[in-house]
Amino acid sequence: MSRGDTFGSDARVELAHGAGGRAMHGLIAALFRRHLTDHELARGEDAAVLAAPGERLACATDGYVVAPRFFPGGDLGALAVHGTVNDLACRGARPVWLTAGFILEEGLALAELDALVASMAAAARAAGVAVVAGDTKVVERGKGDGVFITTTGVGAVPAGVDLGVHRIRAGDAVLVSGTLGDHGVAVMSKRSGLAFTTAIRSDSAALHDLAAAMRAAVPELRALRDPTRGGVAATLNEIADAGGLAVRLDEAALPIAEAVRGACELLGLDPLDVANEGKLLAFCPPARADALLEAMRAHPLGRDAAVVGEVAAGPAGLVELATAFGGRRVVDWLAGEPLPRIC
Repeated sequence: MSRGDTFGSDARVELAHGAGGRAMHGLIAALFRRHLTDHELARGEDAAVLAAPGERLACATDGYVVAPRFFPGGDLGALAVHGTVNDLACRGARPVWLTAGFILEEGLALAELDALVASMAAAARAAGVAVVAGDTKVVERGKGDGVFITTTGVGAVPAGVDLGVHRIRAGDAVLVSGTLGDHGVAVMSKRSGLAFTTAIRSDSAALHDLAAAMRAAVPELRALRDPTRGGVAATLNEIADAGGLAVRLDEAALPIAEAVRGACELLGLDPLDVANEGKLLAFCPPARADALLEAMRAHPLGRDAAVVGEVAAGPAGLVELATAFGGRRVVDWLAGEPLPRIC
């Protein structure tokens, strides 16, 4: 482990680290509190007492089980921050607080845990969000898979901001903030038994600044969603089903890196089904699509943004793709889990 710790380089998680006694206290003090330094967390109380910063609060929670835990462009620690921050951003919230729960398996190298917690702390600082509460549990060897992380986020929603599926209307433009499938392909490229290499890096990133810039440029913005598990296909099917609308995509407009396209062909995957961790789907009135696209491309995390389709009145729940060959195909829900443990 790194500077100032009390563990040797070959130290491992032990059942005692989750038993509530001296070993658990030592792990929390020497590792977690060294990286996660918010004042409220440092109090060591059973709950954080927080002053609400706005009229309304948004809350989101998610679990992260990605394998491998380190991948090109990111790791499990930073991903656990980015994913929850982005869920808040999609409702128009400025992320303020996070809590983090760690399920550790006996035998996990403490040096690896140290690196993940350090990455989580760095991602939280960069996003301007405080980790204010947490919990650690340890399970027996063979009863887990190293480490799982659950985070809950709370954000402040500015007055007058209302983003959601309920605001989407027929005729609205559909935009995406960048290339699709980067995260899923980056993770899969490091899975054992898969014989392919790629220069693709995960797009894992906190998107609240991009979302705020989009709202400022186009106050008429209807909705935002981050297409994570199940990719764009699952996200659009959720929206079409919940809104009683249809979505029509243009295959030629979809921004997909050639390396991702090639990897998906190799693995028999559709890029629309592959997870993203640093992209947004946006819906806005068609007359404001150009202004929104300009605002997205002006931000570093939206340089490859594109208008990729439109919303239609029906058939309700249908998502379809206009192919490059002039035909149409249904973009359906995923059947099963072709990319397990991806986020």
